[in-house]
Amino acid sequence: MFNALMLLVALAIILLGATVFTNGLEWFGKKMNLSDGAVGSIFAAVGTALPETLVPIIAILFGSADAGHHIGVGAIIGAPFMLGTLALFISGVAVMVNRKKRDDYPFMRVDTVVMRRDMEYFLITYAAAMIATFLTHPVFKLVIAVMLVLSYMAYVLKTLKGNGHEPVEEADLDPCYFAPRSHDPHFSIILAQVVCSLLLIVWGAYIFVEKVQVLSLQFGISPFILAMIIAPIATELPEKFNSVIWINKGKDTLAIGNITGAMVFQGSIITAIGIMMTEWKLSHAAFVTAALTFASVGLAYGQIRVKKRLTPSTLLVGGAFYFLFLILVFTGNI
Repeated sequence: MFNALMLLVALAIILLGATVFTNGLEWFGKKMNLSDGAVGSIFAAVGTALPETLVPIIAILFGSADAGHHIGVGAIIGAPFMLGTLALFISGVAVMVNRKKRDDYPFMRVDTVVMRRDMEYFLITYAAAMIATFLTHPVFKLVIAVMLVLSYMAYVLKTLKGNGHEPVEEADLDPCYFAPRSHDPHFSIILAQVVCSLLLIVWGAYIFVEKVQVLSLQFGISPFILAMIIAPIATELPEKFNSVIWINKGKDTLAIGNITGAMVFQGSIITAIGIMMTEWKLSHAAFVTAALTFASVGLAYGQIRVKKRLTPSTLLVGGAFYFLFLILVFTGNI
């Protein structure tokens, strides 16, 4: 009972942190004259990716040689899967719930250039990470890992360069939570708000993962399945909460960019860490999960590429892929 109660407390902490974080990042983007695409795809994505980044690293470094590596690899593969299926599904649902406030429904208010770039980088880097599992020589795997890191650096530079879009206007912002009466809060106050909210998110995610592990182990769930299902759900909560908050405000580029930017980070930097710190021999379950991720993201990418727009119905398909994965897991097919 206590552990279940602590799960709810952890959720509340993550939600509070995500709310304060999104507000702080919007003001950060305003101060730095950045576009929504840069704020969502880089700063929000990397910031809220910290919890799921820590899980595999801690598991690999401090876990047992076998279970630790299984949890680490499972968390690394599970994070992009959760983002590319469940997070996109939740975003699609949020758009549909807010359809009465949208004159342009069902079309989403996304910068398709930013979204297309994010998805292309993810699909390419994640495919390279999958190929690395077939390489036997450690030098070849190291080359792949270095290429993934360099690819992310190129992605960051290209995203920061932007597409000539105007930065967000102050009229579109809620007051800065750490300086509610100021129309021009000092940069140090904004930075303090972002850092404090990140600490809240990490703290809440840590409690959530810890308590979920305690409860799940009581039911005899294997380390790999635990990492694939439970850990990503907990650690991806910040992205989901942030995206729902931004969608409710009609800021779809920030919302979806938060997800796709985190996917690029997960598909490049985090997989590079996995390749360098483990043997990186992916199981059948890992490949099935990756295939479902490619299918879900590929559908959204195809609509953006061909139709030059994104609709919530396409994002809802991600939920079907996630449900299919659960069926395969609980029927013992993977």
